[in-house]
Amino acid sequence: MKKTATLLAVWAVAGTAAAQSSVTLFGVVDATLQHISNAGGASVSRLTNSGFSNSRLGFRGVEDLGGGLSASFWLEAGLNNDDGTGLATNSNNQASGAAPAAAGGQGLTFNRRSTVSLAGPWGEVRLGRDYTPQFWNLTIFDPYGNVGVGATLTFGSIVTGAPFTAARASNSIGYLLPGNLGGFYGQVMHYRGENASNAAGGTASDGTGTGARFGYASGPVNVALALGRTQRAGALGDIRQANIGAQWDLGVARLMGQVTSDKGSASAVAGGPALAADGHGWLLGALVPVGAGEVRVSYSQYRQEFAAADNRARKLALGYVHHLSKRTAVYTTYARLNNRGGAFATVTQGAGSPAANGSSSGFDVGLRHSF
Repeated sequence: MKKTATLLAVWAVAGTAAAQSSVTLFGVVDATLQHISNAGGASVSRLTNSGFSNSRLGFRGVEDLGGGLSASFWLEAGLNNDDGTGLATNSNNQASGAAPAAAGGQGLTFNRRSTVSLAGPWGEVRLGRDYTPQFWNLTIFDPYGNVGVGATLTFGSIVTGAPFTAARASNSIGYLLPGNLGGFYGQVMHYRGENASNAAGGTASDGTGTGARFGYASGPVNVALALGRTQRAGALGDIRQANIGAQWDLGVARLMGQVTSDKGSASAVAGGPALAADGHGWLLGALVPVGAGEVRVSYSQYRQEFAAADNRARKLALGYVHHLSKRTAVYTTYARLNNRGGAFATVTQGAGSPAANGSSSGFDVGLRHSF
C-alpha cells in the first residue's frame, strides 16, 4: 500500500507540472506551381513554396510561474519544402536575408524567430531574433500577408539588396504591452549590430536600430502606426521607416489599406552606384468571403525617388483561396506589375527581372497544409 501511495503521489506531482508547462510542435508546408513572365527579361516556370503562407517548422512552449507570471520560448525555422533546404539568417542585422553559400549547405536555422520571454500583467519582455515593429503593418494589412506573387510592393521590390533590416532583427530586446488595455496594443524593440566599439570605418553602430508600433483594435476597426530606424555605416547612411495600416471589417468584406515611407542617405542599386533616395508606397485591398473560400484583391504602388531618377512600380493582384478544412487549403493568385521611370521590379523576388520600364506578371497555384 505504501508503494502504491508513493506512485500515486509521483503521478499527481507530474500531472500538476504538466498542467503548468507545455510544448507545442507546429508548422506549415506550402507548395506552389509558379510561372513568372518578365518583358525584355527572363521568364521561369517552377515548383516553389510559400505562395499562401510561409513554410515553416517551429517549437513553442510556456510555463506558468504562478502569480500571473509565465515564461515562454519560441523557435521557428523557415523551410524551402520544394528542395528541402532551410532559409538563411544573420547574426548582426547587416546582411538580412542573405542566401546560403551552397544549396543545402545552410542547414536548418531558426531564422523566422528565436526568442525567450517573461510575461505578466504588466506585459511581456522578449529577447532574441524577432519581427521588427516596422514590418508588422506590411503583412497584417496586406490581403496576401506579404507572401506570393500578390504581396504588396516595398522598398526591396525596386531596389535589389535593400540595405536595412526589414522583416526581422537579431540581438533584439523587446517589450509588448499587455492585452487588457481596451483595444490598445503596442511594442517597442531595440536591436544591436554587436560590432566592436573600435571597429574600422565607423562601423561600430552598423546594424543597430530601434522600432515601435502602436495600434487600436476594437470591433470591426484595426489601425496601427509603426516607426523604425536602422543605423548603417559609410555611404549607406541610416534608414528611417514609417508606415500606417488600417482594416475595416464590413462583414461582407474586410477592407485594408497601408501607406509607407522609407528615407535613407543612400541606397545600393543593382548594377549602379549608391544614390540618395527616398521611397513611398501605398496599398488598397480587400478580403471577400465566398462560401468555403475567400477572394483576395489588392492594388499597390511603390515609388523610389532617386537623386537621378524617379522609379515607380504598380501591381494589381487577384486571387482565391478555398479551404478544404481548417488546416488545408488550395489557392491561386494572378498578379501583373507595370514599371515606369527606369524601374525594373518583378512580381516576386528570385525570378529574374524585366527590362527597365518593362512589365512583369505571374501566377501561383498551390496547396497549403498547417499542423
